[in-house]
Amino acid sequence: MAARILIIDGDISLSTVLSDYLASRGYKASAVSNGKAGLEALSSEHWDLLLMELQGVGLNGYELLKNIRHRQPTIPLIVLTTRNEREDQMRAFQLGADDYQTKPFSMDILICRIEAILRRVRAFEESKQKVFELNGHVFDALHQTFDGQHMSSRESDLLLMLCRQEGEVVDKHRILGALWKEDNAFTARSLGVYINHLRGYLKNVGYEIIAVRYKGYKLVKT
Repeated sequence: MAARILIIDGDISLSTVLSDYLASRGYKASAVSNGKAGLEALSSEHWDLLLMELQGVGLNGYELLKNIRHRQPTIPLIVLTTRNEREDQMRAFQLGADDYQTKPFSMDILICRIEAILRRVRAFEESKQKVFELNGHVFDALHQTFDGQHMSSRESDLLLMLCRQEGEVVDKHRILGALWKEDNAFTARSLGVYINHLRGYLKNVGYEIIAVRYKGYKLVKT
């Protein structure tokens, strides 16, 4: 599925060109012109990668970067900026940037940087644990089974997300973005249906899925 990329940049002409170029390369890109709108977009939807400017976004760029990294500690983040001093680059990396690209830049080189980061993220996700023991019951996401009973791909992928963050809230927007690739009222209702499917698997297992209002879901021991 196409990776979803959010652009935060006050240079509307550049962000428009960049969005169009990313779309031509198979990505789903969306641009906002200020930090406030960027934070709102990050809170309401799932994104696979973030491109952001340090200047002209209505907020202190470094504070914005720090805020984003606090809210989204794992989202890949590339800084695109006219600031090219060594100190600026060091500070950006210290605050959580994964890469730093000074303007002007080659679109092709930027695509290479994006693809390199996304490859590493995907490889890490694929290497993570896929078999879980839940009070003597075995969930095998690799073979999509629960105690040997076959699960649908979506059931398996959803339970895998919950198991990997057992006891923690998994953001519903992240779930919808990762599994449905769309975040709207229809997919939210569909998510609720699949949560109920999983509750059926977990009945009498000693685990339950709790809905955390306005946030998401978490898997906990009963």
